[in-house]
Amino acid sequence: MTIQLNSVSKSFGNYKAVDDVNLSILQGSIQGLLGSNGAGKTTLLKLIAGIYKCDEGNILYNDAHIFENNSYKEKMIFISDIPYFFGHAALDEMAEFYKLMFPKFSDERYKQLVEVLKINPKKKITKFSKGMQRQCAFILGIASRPEVLLLDEPFDGLDPIVRHTIKNILIQDVSNHNVALFVSSHNLREMEDFCDSVTLMHEGRVLMTRDLDDLKGNVAKIQMAFSTLPNEAFYKGMNVIEKSVKGRVVTCIVKDNLDNVEEYITKADPLLYDILPLTLEEIFTYELGGYGYAIENVIVE
Repeated sequence: MTIQLNSVSKSFGNYKAVDDVNLSILQGSIQGLLGSNGAGKTTLLKLIAGIYKCDEGNILYNDAHIFENNSYKEKMIFISDIPYFFGHAALDEMAEFYKLMFPKFSDERYKQLVEVLKINPKKKITKFSKGMQRQCAFILGIASRPEVLLLDEPFDGLDPIVRHTIKNILIQDVSNHNVALFVSSHNLREMEDFCDSVTLMHEGRVLMTRDLDDLKGNVAKIQMAFSTLPNEAFYKGMNVIEKSVKGRVVTCIVKDNLDNVEEYITKADPLLYDILPLTLEEIFTYELGGYGYAIENVIVE
């Protein structure tokens, strides 16, 4: 089961917030939606949630249109960057409402999450801090047992321990219940150890969608030390896209054809060499080179 976006666009007046987006969101996976503030991430999430209607194109879930589709809404949870609750409701009262809206709501899971996150379910949610209100939204959303879970900047305002706990809970639910989790963020580092794949959005358009394992397996940073520096033909032979030289130490970014790179390097008789991990930010810097975008214009830490 997938959510399929086909040539989706959405405008507000003369401003095109989402521009001709084609995208698949898969069950049993965590897909990150990355982009700077104003890239169109929230608008795209609201389109997938069925809050906004597409101006052009369509969005399908199991081949059915999602807009004004009650069957889809019962299986989908959208947690916005500013969670909404009834004015004077406690968490237990909101849970009773969610039971009416979501047929698969699990009392057992709800109680587990309340205990793990140490939330007082009798206290009015408006009396909680913003971070704790966000935790309440997670408790309600996860306990609803959705098939589709959409999160907009979900970890802002959470302390590191709670953030780690919630990430682990989400990973378990995706794995155990085949949830399609689509999560937006402007922070690459936040998504690096969490997502299976990432979609990069800029000025309303999707620049790329990549599987993280493929991304990380496609680009490498290699540091080498030589008694005598090799000539330029050496670098061309292993597809170096960037290099820096400090004395007899060379640091290279190598793209593609990584299977035989170690064998190739050893033939040049280096004093030593090391293949270093790249951060997601570094990977996108080199991947985006072909698009003509500077990474700082796309992702804001």
